[in-house]
Amino acid sequence: MNATTNHQLNPYAIQLCTLSRWISAKQWAPAGSGNFSIRSAEQSCLMTTKGKDKGELSPHDLVQINWRNSETEFSATVADSVLLHVALYQTLSQAKVILQTQSVAANVWSRLIEANNYLFSGYELQSVITNQLNQGQCCNLVIIDANQSPAQQAAEVIRRADELTSALLIRGHGLYVWGNSLEQTKQQLEAWEFLINCELESMKINGLRQSS
Repeated sequence: MNATTNHQLNPYAIQLCTLSRWISAKQWAPAGSGNFSIRSAEQSCLMTTKGKDKGELSPHDLVQINWRNSETEFSATVADSVLLHVALYQTLSQAKVILQTQSVAANVWSRLIEANNYLFSGYELQSVITNQLNQGQCCNLVIIDANQSPAQQAAEVIRRADELTSALLIRGHGLYVWGNSLEQTKQQLEAWEFLINCELESMKINGLRQSS
């Protein structure tokens, strides 16, 4: 087990904390929810501690996570979602930063979608999503049920790796987004939140039309 480490001089830790405060201001990580991490070496990352207010995060609140093959070392101060973070790092070489948020829109919308994936189409902003060439191309979002253990969720991520773009959604448990830098991951998060909000608003409008 690793103890919490002071990373005051680590520039990546400082930048992650700055991004965390921006996410908190968006109300995408209420009540200490959400977990963020940044790769610090080939088989390790820095990760936020469990339940910490993301608007008050400092480098001192980050924990070093190490993994080798199937073994992962982590402190009790981090959330169970660490297993999903590690699975993404091990599976996706392009993942250098992972942000797990808990916006109202993503949580509500995920509970309305019964399928295990969703195809977005027709939005100009789809072209921002990693590996999407233009808005004419359908953009896939993998959705995973929450009624599984963290280990089972991690195994499903590995099994469905070919379906992943730059995000996945845990039904009722938030959105996971990743990228090859802090800047790219922030952009991906904004884009996915926009797409999800658009679909949720469309469902509201269509529901009102059908009931009128």
